[in-house]
Amino acid sequence: MQTNETIIGIDLGTTNSLAATVFDHGAEALRESGGGAIIPSVLTRQDGRWTVGEEARQLRTRAPERTVYSVKRLMAQDIESLREEILRLPYTVKQAQRGLVKVHIGAESFTPQELSAEILRAVKRRAEAALRQPIAKAVITVPAFFDDAQRQATRDAGRIAGLEVVRIINEPTAAAIAYGLDQKRKGIVAVYDLGGGTFDISILQLSGAVFKVLATHGDTHLGGDDFDALIAEELKRHVLAAHPEARLDGALASSLLRKTAELIKIDLSRSLETEYTLELPDQKLTFAGRFTADRVNELISPLVQQTLNSCHEALKAAGKRPEDIDDVVMVGGSSRVPLVRKRVQALFGRGPNIAINPDEVVAIGAGIQGHLLAGGRRDYVLLDVIPLSLGIETLGGTFSKLITANSTIPAEASEEFTTYVDNQTGIDINIYQGEREFVKDCRNLGRFRLKGVPPMPAGLPRVKVTFHVDTNGIVNVGAVEQRSGQEASIEVIPSHGLTNDEMERIMDEAVEHAIEDLNQRQLVEFRNMAEAVFRGIDKVWDDTEALLTPLEREEIRKQMDVVRQHAGQSDPVALKREMDRLGDLTRPVADVIISKAALTELRRFYEETR
Repeated sequence: MQTNETIIGIDLGTTNSLAATVFDHGAEALRESGGGAIIPSVLTRQDGRWTVGEEARQLRTRAPERTVYSVKRLMAQDIESLREEILRLPYTVKQAQRGLVKVHIGAESFTPQELSAEILRAVKRRAEAALRQPIAKAVITVPAFFDDAQRQATRDAGRIAGLEVVRIINEPTAAAIAYGLDQKRKGIVAVYDLGGGTFDISILQLSGAVFKVLATHGDTHLGGDDFDALIAEELKRHVLAAHPEARLDGALASSLLRKTAELIKIDLSRSLETEYTLELPDQKLTFAGRFTADRVNELISPLVQQTLNSCHEALKAAGKRPEDIDDVVMVGGSSRVPLVRKRVQALFGRGPNIAINPDEVVAIGAGIQGHLLAGGRRDYVLLDVIPLSLGIETLGGTFSKLITANSTIPAEASEEFTTYVDNQTGIDINIYQGEREFVKDCRNLGRFRLKGVPPMPAGLPRVKVTFHVDTNGIVNVGAVEQRSGQEASIEVIPSHGLTNDEMERIMDEAVEHAIEDLNQRQLVEFRNMAEAVFRGIDKVWDDTEALLTPLEREEIRKQMDVVRQHAGQSDPVALKREMDRLGDLTRPVADVIISKAALTELRRFYEETR
């Protein structure tokens, strides 16, 4: 890679997460040795430690109260906005201070930022193992419709995970970068992004080196999880019709219903009918049945229509019609659902483009952007937009918009206000984001206390409030009293987020656990190394028969078993020690590999020069 440093791209997803970067041959998702790129965004708390990824996903039905998923939906949300969501979750979510929520597992509690940080740590470890170097910086993607509080929460999660988040970009925009640079296309492109928990539609103009987002729309609480929930409710009705005594509201039953629903959805993406078996071991109940694609389509059709309504809104904001769209790019695992593809094709009048893996395209785009920021390729310009209008509360609870939705970022706007009371020396400025006319219908982002205003008659002070949205889509607000020429101090009180003290506490805890984290990373690296050694031995094993005695061969096989045993444990030092011993025993095997490679190269050279 011809860059000054490595800045990876991370797709922090509701269902799955992964990282990508740019190599000399192009952008690529980062995979574990011999494995896949995707890490399920699932965590299980066991013995005071987190298990993250596939192993945790397998524990969803065995330890439902201790297994957390769909964390992204909790980011910067209050308890009221999550009421329906919480009813479907097997783990416990409770209200915390300042509108935050926390996940409770036993006597412990965790903010969504801390949980997302654990997922990011797992992604970071895999990236470091794949690249064989430490990683300190990342570009992280978010749904285009994430507001300022959710973006700030994502940045906080990155900091807790030990990452400097150099840029936050919208998921559809990242997908367009990957698609646009890979396909060398021009024209108007719609990026339809339906993931596990969120939906976005973005209309972009690709013009040579310029990627300009014209408009975006979406729903941060609409995705494949909601498809699963509807199928699970239907399953619940089927079971209760046959077994009225069944208890289906507990954590275990809910997890099993959701798991079965997910499998049904996946199966019916490939066939018209599927059979399923639902086992409730604690109730000694087994229920079998059939599910058809037509019934699933009937259930999810209203949700798919909601995504199409968003498409119409985005087209309207961009000043475009469906027939103006040159290509439709499908992103996100839930975009594989046949009804989704059929309805999207009907809306835009053209088949969707699925040239790049929908699960990896967002991370790849983020990796390309990270490569750009690290000093790599500079052959494109990215012009993104703000998803929702920004402004402040004015007299009568009205919402005064300073920066309107779909403004290109970075953006800045100012407006002057005054006082309504004589000798007023402090003013509360309430910051909101949304599209309605009254603040009660918009999202409160925070409160600014403007202090030190010189005492003056009402209406005389001129307070200039300035909004600035940076390239991450994150909002900064300043205020100054103009007549005195003196800048007033501003105290920011976040409505949904971690205070500096909370961030410092969490960061301190991360430092305290640094040695433990290092050991865990070494364990992952040594396990990967062991698997690579095993594959190398197996590949040349037949060739070593003439070089090794039966006893030597037996010793190597026994030592491989010892290494496998230690790989399944949690002591990286012991694993490394046994791997070194295996290395001593297999030195003759290594010689065979080197000799074989040299011989092959000589033969090739001889053939080319004959």
